Amino acid sequence: MTEAVRPRPVTSPRSWRAYRDEFAIFERHAYLNTCSLGALGARVRAAVERFLGLWNEWGASAWYGPWWAELDALRASVAGLLGADPDEVALAPSISGALAAVASCFEYRARPRVVVADVDFPTVPYQWLARAERGAHVEFVRSPDGLGVPIEAFEQAIDERTALVATSHVYFQSGAVQDIAALARLAHARGAYLLVDAYQSVGQLPVDVHAADADFLVTGGLKWLLGGPGVAYLYARRALLQALRPAVSGWFAHRDQFAFDTRHLEYADTARRFEAGTPSVAAVYAGRAGLEYVHEIGVDRIRARQIELTAALVDGLRSLGLRPRLRGDQTAHAGIVTVPVEDPSAVVAALRRDGVIIDSRPGVIRLSTYFYNTDEDIDRAMASLRTQMP
Repeated sequence: MTEAVRPRPVTSPRSWRAYRDEFAIFERHAYLNTCSLGALGARVRAAVERFLGLWNEWGASAWYGPWWAELDALRASVAGLLGADPDEVALAPSISGALAAVASCFEYRARPRVVVADVDFPTVPYQWLARAERGAHVEFVRSPDGLGVPIEAFEQAIDERTALVATSHVYFQSGAVQDIAALARLAHARGAYLLVDAYQSVGQLPVDVHAADADFLVTGGLKWLLGGPGVAYLYARRALLQALRPAVSGWFAHRDQFAFDTRHLEYADTARRFEAGTPSVAAVYAGRAGLEYVHEIGVDRIRARQIELTAALVDGLRSLGLRPRLRGDQTAHAGIVTVPVEDPSAVVAALRRDGVIIDSRPGVIRLSTYFYNTDEDIDRAMASLRTQMP
């Protein structure tokens, strides 16, 4: 097991306003789009500047000290947030890269089927649609309402030919939360593995991969972990590691990568066997600094704050005669709210001119709140939306 110091979850006594002051975008905008990209925090900017300073001062020799240590520190920080161990965490340049490494481990002969939801982010099914000529078959479970998928629908789709169930913890177009522990039980009962796309959940919802009994989980710094683009995280259950040999590989996957052995690929004993080439060190520094906010505040506190803000957002939207798409109440959703409108792109552009930043997906506008948002952000967004109503 990799020895590394795990960050301890902390509930910070600092006020929400004090945290908000570290995110300069709020000096100009009401930012309600963390589900697309987390706001840039002062600590993240300082961390990237620290990386640049080391590059400038040390050059390549920074690899043998601070940069290498930063990779281990990031794996440990991610593990602490997921309820995993550091040797179960691999770094990747994107969710697509992490998924490709996992998908390349399977042969798809005796078990060709991969079960996904039709409301998952396209990156998930693409990995196996691209492997159709190699025997993989993607089985889509249909959402009855475009929001989420009942567990019973997965139960009907998983059988003895299923290699993997690969789906979301939080569905990107609706914010609906899936019960991943229930999915793990269903998959394992039929000899299949569970891969969780947690890009829209980790950071805003409590996640414990060991308690949920997930086999794989992917997430990243782009959204709720506040680290920006360029780094993603893969959890792989330790008991599976020795049996998995990724065909998507690189020198970071080697057990002794600095031996520069061109003739033998000996996989690392840890989840590093899923890593490929040299990571973006700037993104690694940014990723760990973003995680610092989440660890310091505590996910439970973030979740409670988010439920309050999302309730206020939903109330505001309904007061305008709009119909936010929800399954039940806010506790069944993460901090993402989508609203059908006639021309989503035009609405997003109009709000942008008013200094309100949101996003759109087919047929809907998408708004999201996070710990740094305030009721004033929501009021500003509602005032702008009111001018767009017929």
